[in-house]
Amino acid sequence: MVQVTPTRRRDLLRASAAFTAGAALITGCGNPGTATAAPPATPSPASPSASPTPLPFQVTHGPRTTASVALTFHGQGDPALADQLLGTAEQHGAHLTVLAVGSWLDEHPAMARRILDGGHDLGNHTQRHVSINAMAEADARKEITDCAERLRRLTGSIGTWFRPSRAPTASPLVARLAAEAGYPHVLSYDVDSLDYTRPGASAITRKVLAEVTGGSVVSMHFGYPDTAAALPAVLQELHRRGLRAVTTTELLS
Repeated sequence: MVQVTPTRRRDLLRASAAFTAGAALITGCGNPGTATAAPPATPSPASPSASPTPLPFQVTHGPRTTASVALTFHGQGDPALADQLLGTAEQHGAHLTVLAVGSWLDEHPAMARRILDGGHDLGNHTQRHVSINAMAEADARKEITDCAERLRRLTGSIGTWFRPSRAPTASPLVARLAAEAGYPHVLSYDVDSLDYTRPGASAITRKVLAEVTGGSVVSMHFGYPDTAAALPAVLQELHRRGLRAVTTTELLS
């Protein structure tokens, strides 16, 4: 897992040179129809040869010119199913991004090392998986920092990525709190598998494959047998299309 360091942050900012114009800020869930106000970005050192446009603070997808996608998982639920999903990915030469819930890590601390040792990304999905955009500032901050502390204690890093709970995007307040906690970007997605609705493995597979394209970030979940059953077919079809499933860190590097 890549730690949040000044060097890493500069790398992520420079990676945005490959982004298309579609990688704009996401509409904020707390104020429909208006752009989410992002915290001031940390400027990268001036370069005499290039002036890359920074990544949006809330990232929905990677560069559309890449032959890679990121399969991201909300990390909670039965650890046996989580291990099955990780194992399936590894058998296909794929790597996932896991946004872990802090209370899940409290119950299953070994999963943190299991994820990282498999070459996957591990990030923050709040401590209790509550509706963080609706919370007061102090409570929302605690949701982010408590999970970050678990990650640091278990792995030595808070992780690179933060995803708000119960919402695809962060409100301006939550975006600011995430930045203050050390997360340079909020990770959203452009493909929602809707696996949490339990539609069946075939429906999950169809939904993902109908919408995924180069640079996509796909939202999926641990804890659902349908998702575990769908993943092999998803990976096989991605491979047939010439698309690699990589960590979000790799997708944006």
